[in-house]
Amino acid sequence: QVQLVESGGGLVQAGGSLRLSCTASGNIRSLDAMGWYRQAPGKERELVVYIMDGGSTNYADFVKDRFTVSRDNAKNTLYLQMNSLKPEDTAVYYCYGYRRALSPKYERRYWGQGTQVTVSS
Repeated sequence: QVQLVESGGGLVQAGGSLRLSCTASGNIRSLDAMGWYRQAPGKERELVVYIMDGGSTNYADFVKDRFTVSRDNAKNTLYLQMNSLKPEDTAVYYCYGYRRALSPKYERRYWGQGTQVTVSS
């Protein structure tokens, strides 16, 4: 079992920056992919970015050139650097981890509890 714990959320003004952290109880190298999702009130949860174990990334269009995902294996932590924040970025941000398997019995998906990001205008 892997536990993911997010931190770093808070209140910032538009144009400001925040750095989110996601620390795993286990070795994140055991996960085939990790990422960040977000969910605003009354809206569907949406993908922000994911990063594969090989390092390739995929960003949602609405955060390209503003957000950057990174991984520190020594600290067992995934980061999301958020710059040029906009009020529409306001949401609960969730850390996600995935371990693939040929058998569904061994496939694993992990979610953090979420951290609130609020961007004021």
